[in-house]
Formats: sequence, C-alpha cells, structure tokens
Amino acid sequence: MKIKYFPDTDTANFEFSDMPTYETKEINEDIYIDLDKNGNLVNMTIEHAKVKAGLTEFSYQEIKNKVA
Repeated sequence: MKIKYFPDTDTANFEFSDMPTYETKEINEDIYIDLDKNGNLVNMTIEHAKVKAGLTEFSYQEIKNKVA
C-alpha cells in the first residue's frame, strides 16, 4: 500500500494495488474509488483530505492476534 499526499491541492491518494483501473466510482463529490476488472479496490482519492478525512496526522498500527 502506498499513500501520497499533495499539500498544494489537499488531496490524499491511497494505492492498494498496482492493477489497472477498470472503473472509477464517485462516493461523493470529494471521494473517488478505482476498481479493477474484478471489482477489487485499486485506489481511493480524497479531495480536501484535511477536512473530509481529518488528515492532519497519519499513523499505522498493525494489530497482532494474541496467542493464548
């Protein structure tokens, strides 16, 4: 997964796959998803990311299963 942020346009792009985009769907006027030919998520673009997604800070945390 790759995440790109463009501060000049306040746009965030989340790349989940390197598959070619087959279809783009508009979730609302600021959020778009790109799907491959099988309907799998390829990209998500968020315009006005600081407002729409609270993207003032980003962190990643992997939660591992606890073994009893």
